[in-house]
Amino acid sequence: MDITRKADMQTVEGPEEYFTGKATITGQFSREDPSNVTGAIVHFEPGARTAWHKHPRGQTLIVTEGVGWTALEDGEVHEFYEGDILWCPADRKHWHGATPHEAMTHIAIQETDETGTNVEWMEKVSDAEYLRGPKKD
Repeated sequence: MDITRKADMQTVEGPEEYFTGKATITGQFSREDPSNVTGAIVHFEPGARTAWHKHPRGQTLIVTEGVGWTALEDGEVHEFYEGDILWCPADRKHWHGATPHEAMTHIAIQETDETGTNVEWMEKVSDAEYLRGPKKD
């Protein structure tokens, strides 16, 4: 059994080329063969979000705090909440982050493919794309 203690986890700033606003990444991990699982805890301050990206084998997000938004390319923005679990389909361009007024934290879990890749980063989400927000009922 391998236990990584919270006190021993490193926290880093989300790289500016992949995030808009303040995001921090804690406890990044990857498992050795035969597993190909990777993950981290990502915290987004209000207004922070990822750039557009996709995962070759999809991604699971487990929301542990706050309220967030996510969208697939050419899709509507969806709001999600603490306790929700999201599935981002394999090879689908998407983004996720906090809402403009509330922070959000999620655990991100994804697998690497046969080349060792777990994410392909793309252009940043524009303010217009982000601020259109979820559809109102």
